[in-house]
Amino acid sequence: MTVDNASVKEDEMKNSSLHKFFISALKDIYYAENAILEALEKMQDAATTDELKDAFEDHHLQTQKHIKRLEKVFGLIDEKPEKKECEAIKGIIKEGEEVIKSTEEGSMTRDAALIIAAQKVEHYEIATYGGLAQLAITMGHDKAAELLERTLQEEEDTDEELTEIAENFINFDAEKEG
Repeated sequence: MTVDNASVKEDEMKNSSLHKFFISALKDIYYAENAILEALEKMQDAATTDELKDAFEDHHLQTQKHIKRLEKVFGLIDEKPEKKECEAIKGIIKEGEEVIKSTEEGSMTRDAALIIAAQKVEHYEIATYGGLAQLAITMGHDKAAELLERTLQEEEDTDEELTEIAENFINFDAEKEG
């Protein structure tokens, strides 16, 4: 009876601490993306300018795609999609809620603050997806890495778009509010 070396190697990898960390981090960002969906609705409602409202709406749709993509990644590595509570995103979202409470409704200052809050979310996602993509490459999960890298690129694009909205529509008007 011969043992299939590929399956032995795969079993060893699934039991490795790196693989276990990778799964844990996937569960963490899966929780985060679902929490972000809810937060984006609140941010969109609180935004003043159409540009920012539209950006939040676009990112809401994109986040739905990111969740589906994560579910594909789980499937590619024979895991079921599961959420693991993410304290980091909970804190970032809570901070965003405080921004809404502490700024005047209908003000450009609120939009400027919402952009910064949203960019904190983006930077968390960028760091997470960048790290996960590299781990996927290291472990030979090439298809999963491609999906994670696509999401990473979209998160970077959203961050850039938020910066452009701040620079072109919000910040100067906010400064004039006094």
